[in-house]
Amino acid sequence: MRRFIVAAWCCAFLFGYLPAVWSAEKEAAKPGPATYVGNEVCKACHAPAFEKFSQTRMGKIFLFNARNEEERRACESCHGPGSNHVSAGGGKGVGGMITFRKDSGESAKVQNDACLSCHQRGMQTYWEAGPHASRGIACVNCHTLMEKTSGKQLAKLSDKTPFSINRAEIEVCGQCHLQRKAQLMRSSHMPLREGKMVCSDCHNPHGTPNPSQLIKSSVNETCFMCHAERRGPFLWEHPPAIENCANCHEAHGSVNDRLLKVTDPRLCTQCHVHTRHPSTPRNANSRFVFNRSCTNCHSQIHGSNHPSGRRFQR
Repeated sequence: MRRFIVAAWCCAFLFGYLPAVWSAEKEAAKPGPATYVGNEVCKACHAPAFEKFSQTRMGKIFLFNARNEEERRACESCHGPGSNHVSAGGGKGVGGMITFRKDSGESAKVQNDACLSCHQRGMQTYWEAGPHASRGIACVNCHTLMEKTSGKQLAKLSDKTPFSINRAEIEVCGQCHLQRKAQLMRSSHMPLREGKMVCSDCHNPHGTPNPSQLIKSSVNETCFMCHAERRGPFLWEHPPAIENCANCHEAHGSVNDRLLKVTDPRLCTQCHVHTRHPSTPRNANSRFVFNRSCTNCHSQIHGSNHPSGRRFQR
């Protein structure tokens, strides 16, 4: 009987004590709230990445000319406090650090929130309402931070020619916008592939309150930034031109002259009936469609200020 009592007491002690021990060990193993450790600790293990980062625009500001406490944290301002990462011995994804690799497993929102903590003004004001954010695009899909590439820190850099930085932007956009990239290869095109223009001259990829992420309120206002001579006002105005330049032109590229959607005169005859003009404009004997173009006579087709220019003639 005495042996049974002792054995029962031992079992009760062990089964009551061991869970408490396991619980205490578990609590001891659980890391506490992470704290900031400083850039020098990061540099000790990540020297090559630290050196590359120090050559970027952000690195030069954060490391050498910080304007506030957030910027002074440098690495930890984006990746988060690193004390748990250091105490665990480092490693990818260890210690609750935010990582920006493609295989990091972090959601686009988590990665973007780190960027938006500073970049949520100016061009990025409408990011949350833009189509790129709604489709789960991450900032690091287009930009790279740890290595100097261009003024915009684009993820691609084509070559070392003078216009390589501009072409890099087209390559970044062309990763998704394949149709627009193909249109730039057509015979009539805006000088984007030559590097004299970039997509962001007309569009703000970070979002705008305007259609198609245009930087101006309408297609025409965007076009008028370069084509001011088409703005008007005119004494005689051509309604399609006032409404939308895209009624006649394909801005990204066309197989027709002057970026026209349809070759002239077929473009004109989509709206204009053949009254007093032959109904077969491609007929070589047609004297009214001289050289097969309406604009040989109606040359001021965007609008005219001449008192007798009602028909947009010379």
